[in-house]
Amino acid sequence: MTSPHPHRSPANDARAADAELKRLARVKRWAPPPVEALGPEMVSFFKQSVQKRQTKLAKIAECWGRLVPELLNEHCALEGFTVKSGTLAVIVDSASHLYELKQLLLAGLEQQLLLACSASGLRKVVLKRGRWYDGEDPSDRKVRFA
Repeated sequence: MTSPHPHRSPANDARAADAELKRLARVKRWAPPPVEALGPEMVSFFKQSVQKRQTKLAKIAECWGRLVPELLNEHCALEGFTVKSGTLAVIVDSASHLYELKQLLLAGLEQQLLLACSASGLRKVVLKRGRWYDGEDPSDRKVRFA
């Protein structure tokens, strides 16, 4: 039995198909456009936005820990510091502790904090009732991330 095409054989057909696929792969290949490295941008953003605020909040947190009584401090969490307004937001976990802390701030603790943290730009302390943890038992508290 003879083949209608004397030069075609299954091996030749396979080589031709392979060569055609290689040609198509080479022709249709495209290089993605060059992208600038993200690292320098992230480092710049971190230094301008995060590190500056973190440094100020760390100094304020250190003063807060030194000036606020430990028993009361266990029921508080520093939520954040707004550099523009100089406002420190503090979350307090119960109404009774919120009242106690408010009384301490009014009795002179806020003035002490403002003086101790004036270099960080602290001008005001705002208290809010809320919880930053899950669980009722203080020894069982698990921090909740929003």
